[in-house]
Amino acid sequence: MLRDNLNDLVGFIAVAREGSFTKAAAKLGISQSALSHAISGLEKKLGIRLLARSTRSVSTTEAGERLLAKIGPKLDEIGEELSVIGELSGSPSGTIRINASEHPAKMIIWPKLIGILKDYPDLNVEVTIDHKLIDIVAERYDLGVRLGGSLPKDMIAIRISPDTQMAVVGTKQYFDKASIPLTPDDLKAHNCINYRLPTSGGIYSWEFEKDQIDFSVRLRGQITFNSSYLAIEAALAGLGVAYLPHDMAQQYIDQGLLIRVLEDWCPPFSGYHIYYPNRHQPSSAFTTIVEALRYRE
Repeated sequence: MLRDNLNDLVGFIAVAREGSFTKAAAKLGISQSALSHAISGLEKKLGIRLLARSTRSVSTTEAGERLLAKIGPKLDEIGEELSVIGELSGSPSGTIRINASEHPAKMIIWPKLIGILKDYPDLNVEVTIDHKLIDIVAERYDLGVRLGGSLPKDMIAIRISPDTQMAVVGTKQYFDKASIPLTPDDLKAHNCINYRLPTSGGIYSWEFEKDQIDFSVRLRGQITFNSSYLAIEAALAGLGVAYLPHDMAQQYIDQGLLIRVLEDWCPPFSGYHIYYPNRHQPSSAFTTIVEALRYRE
């Protein structure tokens, strides 16, 4: 019975974790109808309902929750061990899932992954852009990426970038008309390109520091984004002043397309890190990705 039910159990675990037949079927690479049929068959064999289905959601019953808690970790261990055994042939293989916000994913992670993916064709990487802090263990990610100041304390952390800082930028043409701000308060007279926080939905207050005093300024502007990459496009178009990670703006500053102001009000802060729970026996795929992302001065 165990052998007959193993694939059905894998399907059940996927649906229970995803809370959706559609998402689970896509993850497993099978049709939704085949997955639904398999789980219905499993419930019939066991003589008990494992999932409570409605038109909008799927949730586990009490029996399903118990099965998920008992069987899920064991199937994960089996999968990890099979991955380790498979890697004894030499080349790293398997899938590594990374959760990161947009900025480090584009500026740090992706450039370092290009060469690795070419060198190891059996290595698969899934990068999910997510602006909110999540539980990477519960969401089944191998690695999370966040700034050093916002890392979970119970995780192993490895630096993947140097210290960074923010930059206030605008075009020369814009500042010729609006004047150069000398203090953050001067920005209140400018058309500031605002950023809406994806987590809380509020407008981000620009943060500054000088003489060891921290303060923030809430500013008005004609346009608001929830993406720094659109904000820099607006700044390049001369629509106002943007507040951005320095490494995003550097190439445009070097080209003379943007002018940086208030630099002495924007001190450096801890850069990006990958973080993950302790692993007793990390796979070579995991180790390969970690070492590729590790920052080296």
